Amino acid sequence: MKDLFTTGEAAEVCKVSQQTIIRCFDAGRLEGFRVPGSKFRRIPRQSLIKFMKDNSIPLDTIDSGKRKVLIVDDDAEIVELIVDILGRDGRFEMQTASSGYEAGIATQQFRPEVILLDYMLPDVNGNVVCQTIKRNPDFEEVKIIIVSGVVKQDEIDQLLKSGAEDFIRKPFSVEVLIARITAALKMK
Repeated sequence: MKDLFTTGEAAEVCKVSQQTIIRCFDAGRLEGFRVPGSKFRRIPRQSLIKFMKDNSIPLDTIDSGKRKVLIVDDDAEIVELIVDILGRDGRFEMQTASSGYEAGIATQQFRPEVILLDYMLPDVNGNVVCQTIKRNPDFEEVKIIIVSGVVKQDEIDQLLKSGAEDFIRKPFSVEVLIARITAALKMK
């Protein structure tokens, strides 16, 4: 269990930008100390937990150590399959949504690190979801991986321009899914 965090690590835990953490630190809203002889800031675990509680940030990322994945797809069988795959892996905490609207609410409340997003949802397409999430500075670190079987190459290119990190074509293999998620999160 980690007892001391850099501003980058604190930002990752809180699902905010590093600049937000630095501003809160410099304003005295997040307690910590500067490394002597440098500009580097360090935040003790208890200070980070207090900051998270004071700002209604869920503590599960600091406690569980699991990486948060939001699965957005209107096909219940695909959702069930992905939940099963990631559940057996054991490194992920998951939440699901079946529409763009639900994805927006879940992103606000769950604060995922990765969103596995179906391109064709009942209420909106993947471009709109990508652009909406990426426009919000609170979610600039969220990685979006499009999972779809319907997309043409020009649509894939547009999704990547809209903020998607990667694209996985359905049907996909378990190994490819896990590899792409871990690559997006820079996990080993």
